[in-house]
Amino acid sequence: MESTGREADPIAKGTWSALKQNFSDLFKWEQRVEVRNEYGEARYEWMRPAPLKNPISLMAQLTASNWLYFLVGLASWTADAFDFHALSIQTVKLAAYYDRSNTDISTAITLTLLLRSVGAAFFGAAGDRYGRKWPMVANMIVLGLLQIATIYSATFQQFLAVRSLFGLFMGGVYGNAIAMALENAPVEARGLMSGILQQGYSLGYVFAACANLGVGGSVESWKTTFWIAAGLSIVVGLIRIAFPESKQFRDRKAAGHKSVPASIFWDEVKSMIGREWRMCLYCIFLMTWFNFYSHTSQDSYTTFLRTEKGKNNRIASIASILMKTGACVGGTIIGYLSQWVGRRRAMCVSALISACLIPAWILPNSFGGLAASGFILQFHVQGAWGVIPIHLNELSPPAFRSTFPGLTYQLGNMISSPSAQIVNAIAESISISAVGGPSVPAYGPTMGIMTAIIALGIAVTTAVGPEKRGSHFESAVIGQSADNYDAERKGSDLEKAEESTHVEKK
Repeated sequence: MESTGREADPIAKGTWSALKQNFSDLFKWEQRVEVRNEYGEARYEWMRPAPLKNPISLMAQLTASNWLYFLVGLASWTADAFDFHALSIQTVKLAAYYDRSNTDISTAITLTLLLRSVGAAFFGAAGDRYGRKWPMVANMIVLGLLQIATIYSATFQQFLAVRSLFGLFMGGVYGNAIAMALENAPVEARGLMSGILQQGYSLGYVFAACANLGVGGSVESWKTTFWIAAGLSIVVGLIRIAFPESKQFRDRKAAGHKSVPASIFWDEVKSMIGREWRMCLYCIFLMTWFNFYSHTSQDSYTTFLRTEKGKNNRIASIASILMKTGACVGGTIIGYLSQWVGRRRAMCVSALISACLIPAWILPNSFGGLAASGFILQFHVQGAWGVIPIHLNELSPPAFRSTFPGLTYQLGNMISSPSAQIVNAIAESISISAVGGPSVPAYGPTMGIMTAIIALGIAVTTAVGPEKRGSHFESAVIGQSADNYDAERKGSDLEKAEESTHVEKK
C-alpha cells in the first residue's frame, strides 16, 4: 500500500456505524488504514494499492525457505481435501456397498464437518502456543490412519463412527497450514500466494476425481481411492517432520522462551475474545456462507451428472476434473488480483458473476456444455474462495493466526455441515424428467437455486464487512507479554546480583 498523505476518519466503533462505513469504503479506491508510530500511537490515513506486479516477480520474492513452508502448507491442504472428497465423489459406490441411500451416505459428510470445529480449536490453539510443526505432523499421520480404518469399516455404523473421528483431526489442518504458508511469505506476494494456496482444496478434489476415474466404476473400487488418500496424508506428515519450525517460534526458542505458560496463554485468549468478539462473529458468519457455497455447488455434482444427466462414472469423473481445474485457475487469478482491486471487491464480483452463470451450469445435457459451464462457474466460486486465506489472516488478531482462521473456518463448516444432506434430501423428494424421459431426483434445480441464494448472501456480507489488506502480522506470536515478563525478571535478577556484588565489595 502507498500513502496518499490524506488523513482518514477513524474506523467506526458501533456495529451499525461500522457496517455503513465499510459499505461506503467499498466504492472508494483508496483504503482506510490504521498507522502506528514507534510509541504505539495510532492514526488513520487513506492509502492506495501499489501497482499490480508481474506474478513471476512476486513469486521470485520468496526465498527457498519461504517456498518450502508454502509448498508443505499447500500439500497438507491438498491432502486434507483429497481425504474429504474421496468420500463425496464416491457417494453412489458407497451407497451400493453399504446398501444405503445417497442421503444416508452424506450423513458421513455432515458428521465430518460437524466435528472439524473441535479439531480446529484444539490444534489451532496448540499451533499458536507451541508452534506449527508438531500439530500438523499429528494431524496428517492420524488422518492417513483413519482413512485406512474407513476401508476396514464392516458396518455402516462403524463407517459413521470413523468418519466422525476423522472430522476431529481434519479440522486442525487448515489453520496451521495457511498460517505457516502465509506468515513466511512477503507481504506483496500474499494475494497471489493466498489464491494458489486455497486451490489446494480444488487440487485435492481433482486428484480424488482422477483416482476415482482410474479405479473404475465397480462398487469395491472406492477402497483403492481411500488407500491413495491415506498414503498421501502420511507422506505429507513425514515430510513436515524433516524441516524446522516456523521462524517466529524458532526465534522465541533461541531467545530462551520455550513455550508460553498456560496462565499467560489463556489470559491472552480471553483478552482477544473480549476485544475481537464482533470480528469473530462476522468471520464465522462469512465462513458459513462460503462453506455452503462450495459444498452446495460441488459435493453432489458427480451424483447430479450420473443421475439427472445419465453420464457414466468415467464421463462424470472427467467433467468433475475439468470443473475443479477451473476452480484452481480462478482461485489463483482472482487471489492475485485481490492484492490490487481489494479483497472485498474481488469476492463480491466473483460471487455475483457465479450467480449469473447458474442456468448455463445446470441446463446443458452434452458433455462439452456441462464441462465448459462447470469450469467457468467454479472459476468464480473458487475465485472468491482464493481470497479467503489471506483475508482471514489479515482480519485475525495477529498472534492468533492459526486459531482464529482455523476455528472461524471450521465453525462455518459446522453450521453448513448439513449442506450435502439438504441437497440430497430435497433433490430426492422432487422428481423431474431426465435426458431420455425417465423421472429422476431434481439435483440440478436444487443445486442451482441454493447456490444462487448463497452467492447473493456472500456478496452482501462481504460488502458490509471489514478489510485489512496489507496488514503486517508476520512477527506476532502469543505470549509476547510472557517474553516481556521474563525479560523484566531477568533484568531484576541482574540488578539484584549487581547490588549484591556492590555490597560485598564494600
